[in-house]
Amino acid sequence: MTFARCWQRSIQNFHPRPVSRYYSSSAVQDGSNFRNIALVAHIDSGKTTLTESILLESSYLSSSGTVDTGSTTTDFLPVERERGITVQSASIPVNWKNWTFNLIDTPGHADFGMEVESASRVVDGAVVLIDSVEGVEAQTKGVWRQLDRYGVTTRMIFLNKMDRPGASFRMSLLSLLKHRLHPRPVVLTLPIASFNPKHYTEGEPGIQGLVDLINWRLWKWDEDGVASSYPLPRQSHDFEKFDALPPSHPMSPLLIPARNQLLENLAMFSEDLMETLLSLSSESPAYLGVDDALVSKHLRQAALQNHILPVLCGSAMKHIGTNLLMDYIGELFPSPLDVPHERQRQNSPVQLLAWKVNWDEKRGWMTFVRVYSGKLTRQTNLTNTNRNQKEKVSKLLLLYASEAKEVDELPFGSVGVILGLRYTRTGDTLVSAGVPDSYKTTLRDITPPASVISASVIPRSHADLQPVQNALEALSRTDPSLRVETQEGQILVHGLGALHLEIVDGRLREEWKVNFEFGRRYVSYRESMGPIPPTDGWDTWEADIAGKSVSVKLPLQVRRLGPNEKGDPVWDGNVVVDEKGRPVPAPGSMPGSPLSYIAEGILNALSNSPHSSLPIIGLRIQVCNLQNIGSKVPSVVTGAAAAILRKRLRDAGPGPISEPFINLKISVTENSLGKVVKDLIERGGEVTDLSERSTLPSLPEEAGGYSEDAVFIPPEWVSPSGSSPAQSQTSHLKRSIEAVAPLSQFLDYSNRLRSLSEGHGVFEISSAGFREVDEGRRLEILREIGRA
Repeated sequence: MTFARCWQRSIQNFHPRPVSRYYSSSAVQDGSNFRNIALVAHIDSGKTTLTESILLESSYLSSSGTVDTGSTTTDFLPVERERGITVQSASIPVNWKNWTFNLIDTPGHADFGMEVESASRVVDGAVVLIDSVEGVEAQTKGVWRQLDRYGVTTRMIFLNKMDRPGASFRMSLLSLLKHRLHPRPVVLTLPIASFNPKHYTEGEPGIQGLVDLINWRLWKWDEDGVASSYPLPRQSHDFEKFDALPPSHPMSPLLIPARNQLLENLAMFSEDLMETLLSLSSESPAYLGVDDALVSKHLRQAALQNHILPVLCGSAMKHIGTNLLMDYIGELFPSPLDVPHERQRQNSPVQLLAWKVNWDEKRGWMTFVRVYSGKLTRQTNLTNTNRNQKEKVSKLLLLYASEAKEVDELPFGSVGVILGLRYTRTGDTLVSAGVPDSYKTTLRDITPPASVISASVIPRSHADLQPVQNALEALSRTDPSLRVETQEGQILVHGLGALHLEIVDGRLREEWKVNFEFGRRYVSYRESMGPIPPTDGWDTWEADIAGKSVSVKLPLQVRRLGPNEKGDPVWDGNVVVDEKGRPVPAPGSMPGSPLSYIAEGILNALSNSPHSSLPIIGLRIQVCNLQNIGSKVPSVVTGAAAAILRKRLRDAGPGPISEPFINLKISVTENSLGKVVKDLIERGGEVTDLSERSTLPSLPEEAGGYSEDAVFIPPEWVSPSGSSPAQSQTSHLKRSIEAVAPLSQFLDYSNRLRSLSEGHGVFEISSAGFREVDEGRRLEILREIGRA
């Protein structure tokens, strides 16, 4: 972008912008102006491109980079720029008007779901991007569930790529209802595909403007991407004199009904707004006179309480709609003061959550934290409550993707980086040293997704063994979803998918410079408990320790989960509860308590079956009477818990085996459809849906989705290229297949699909969890792992 264009953009855009690249570290920052947000979406929906557009609009950048050229700000790892995908989340503070956005750009690929987990844990709101050509996709629903899991209730939809051929505003809205993301999506901006009415009849793709239904303004972008804004008429007859959008334009008659529907939807959740509307004239244009600030107030309340789902649209690539998105993030998303928090006083103790740990060659270990209480300074001494270790702060940083700015303090509600922490890992809680025990509570942990694929790591020589082990230990600290263990002298790594292991391979070679080879990849199976009932005295452990006889009785109730019971991700698909039925947290979350020692023993026993060495899944374990445990040595309690549970599993006999399944979405041409479906079925797959790729989703009632009643759904022609005759005539050429299949049969599906579809097929994969296998498949798995 030329200097002249930057100058023109800054003059014509109505938003004041900072001129400096970094922000003062000494300024007093009000927690009410912080917005901790994440950008989440299915892969290739445009999150990184939107981040670049936000940085450009906020004057952090003078020109935006692109994913294709590897010049983006937040994708700075070599592997990210080489592959054009986001591998790790990147945090960057953004100043916009009076707000500071702590913005986290997350990966879209399911193999890097841990990055979305950690980001979801510390943000207060999320912008969910949807490709307006594809609508809601598999990983859209995946990240939505992750946000649900961590209680991120305030969300906003950004329908991206409205400039692409086939983009459909209507289809995207219907897909929100069909896939049950929210029953009340509320449109805040309408797209103007073109200011030339003729393009609507010709099916021309594009987006040239937006209508802001809240502030009742028309936005128009010229060919250079410079925006201009016009207030819309408040009287219907004034539209005849409105030159920016003449009455002959097809969108003109749609604007007033859209505004009216918006106000009526909001009034359903606000008695005050309802009374205001009832006091107006019955004529529909009367709603245009409602004060915009009043509407914004009720909109914010409804968004914070998750009564509505705000929907905006635009094109991140063309920087259309980015400014409105940022405005509404500031207006609608909660600040740290709007979510449950400890009451802040002058000297409130510091409480932090470490949500991410990174290694940097120059800076060393970098711990990403969010401040949940107090104010962190470089003089603050910290205690890690999960590991009962003292930590000392070396430096405090605000990280701007790969660049850093040293600061003197991190105030309440902020997100930053600490250098110098030696013991802290992802999910740990840090508090001020010396605070009373009542303040040493641990914040909610971050749970890594279950691994589904494994590979052996073979050092090239004996001298390479220790460097490889050190590199793997460091990498697993930065990526908790990567699990490393040693079995029968073999180093095994367990990850979330084939791409995950490919990235691990590359990072070990390029960043840690170690010499090794990856062995054969195989999926991670699970075993459950057998059917044989327990014998008397199974819950008692006896041993000789230092010449003394030791006996530990640990009453455990162990059974398999029922059909309607769900496993806890903290326990890898098992459920562990205390005597009152309350979930037991991971061992590191309650250091020093007898229950934590028992939990550690249970975790050890569940890590491998006595029959197959596979991890155990699908158990419900209740820890009962602990009266006699308190006086025991911690190591004895841990060893006893592991031995007792292992004995119960051994006596129960071999149990059913489960293997990971995947959801597959495949797009192929019509002539390849039969071959691809036949291959799916022959390899244990189950086809769940066959449809034309460009067909709009069926009505919500037919698909079990939410109803369209009281939801403003614009007509198809609002997106000309998404409803054009040419589009519908060619839709039969592409077919979409949705299926569920065993991961083990689809590790190298890319090459097979290329062959089956003559190079025209594309596919997407997301996890479908674990499923029990039949006896024939069970014997195959046992032979594969050398246990039959």
